[in-house]
Amino acid sequence: MTSLSPLRIVQLTDMHLFADERQQLLGVPTTESFQTVLDQVMRLQIPPDLLLLTGDLSQDGKAESYKLLQRMLAPLNISAYWLPGNHDRLPAMEQNLTSGVMSAQKSFQAGGWHFLLLNSQLEGCVHGYLSSDTLDWLDHQLQTVGPMPTVIGLHHPPFLVGSDWLDSSTLQNPDDLFSVLDRHPQVKLVLFGHVHQEFSLSRRGVQFLGSPSTCIQFEPQSSDFSLDRASPGFRILHLYPDESWWTTVERVSYRSTLDLAATGY
Repeated sequence: MTSLSPLRIVQLTDMHLFADERQQLLGVPTTESFQTVLDQVMRLQIPPDLLLLTGDLSQDGKAESYKLLQRMLAPLNISAYWLPGNHDRLPAMEQNLTSGVMSAQKSFQAGGWHFLLLNSQLEGCVHGYLSSDTLDWLDHQLQTVGPMPTVIGLHHPPFLVGSDWLDSSTLQNPDDLFSVLDRHPQVKLVLFGHVHQEFSLSRRGVQFLGSPSTCIQFEPQSSDFSLDRASPGFRILHLYPDESWWTTVERVSYRSTLDLAATGY
């Protein structure tokens, strides 16, 4: 591995913030759990260079929830790039997440790496879908930038994750995405949220990574909706100029009284 310093990325996902900071999601006060995660990010020995927020930033989609997110991230003073999840409302995001530390850019470069953020939201649906316009944009961006190592982000996983109930809401047209990726070997990593658990799978030289939520966790390999008692967490990625990389997942010391009788969220 190169001795040069890496670009350090923190992926934060599935915060499910509410306009009302006191509101809970299945027993978890999401503002409190997210703040606990941010506190741990701020305690990292070397601060990250940028944050990637991979969807479901809000649970209610209200402007006030995105303003809350902006206020919570401001003390970190780290650029934060975002994409929507199925619970988000894109117009409210576009109106409230474009200033301060928040960036609405969906194609940008840092540390010798290219980043492309996709909208897999299908309005009114829990599952995801990439439109032909989005796929054409992705293909064009990859052609234009050329061989620079690339990270792609989206909310919905393009794979089944082994939970019957969750697998019904993954990306519905993964083969369309794969057909683009297979033409561009510079794509090294695909990051996603939605699954509220750690996930890793390799396909044709591309590593696909899911991250824990900053609030509730889903029990892996569950037939029906089920919450896991694992703590909230986030993913750290170290990206080197020679295209090598490594990643870890960190959990926080946080517990709340889960509503384990819940049947959905």
